Amino acid sequence: MSEKIRHTGTIERIDGDCVQVRILQTSACSSCKVAGYCNTAESKEKLIDVICPDASSYAVGQQVTVSTDAATGFRAVGLGFGVPLVVLVAVIVAVTLATGNEAVAALAGLASLLPYYVLLYLFRNRIKEKISFKIEN
Repeated sequence: MSEKIRHTGTIERIDGDCVQVRILQTSACSSCKVAGYCNTAESKEKLIDVICPDASSYAVGQQVTVSTDAATGFRAVGLGFGVPLVVLVAVIVAVTLATGNEAVAALAGLASLLPYYVLLYLFRNRIKEKISFKIEN
């Protein structure tokens, strides 16, 4: 899978080997010709930290393109949405089968997400190494 996810952005800040780039993340609808007449088109500004050994060769305000592999995007979506969904459904089903009480199952399902997100927070630096952007030349 050699597809890349690319965003054009502006360098906001340079701190050591970390370059902070502001990108405009747009929904798929934004390229549609009738998007102006539709309420679903949206865009958001995001700040992305890019670890770059040659950060000193860039300047604040410079336009750059940041990219990552599509597999990295899928990994991020899996960690952010896929795994929590599986955990939630598995706990709800298990508790419903064990107790027969759907209210308890729903609360247990929601409560089961707390340890997952705590683990994500604790391993954020390791995850950041695996899910990262690069500045293209």
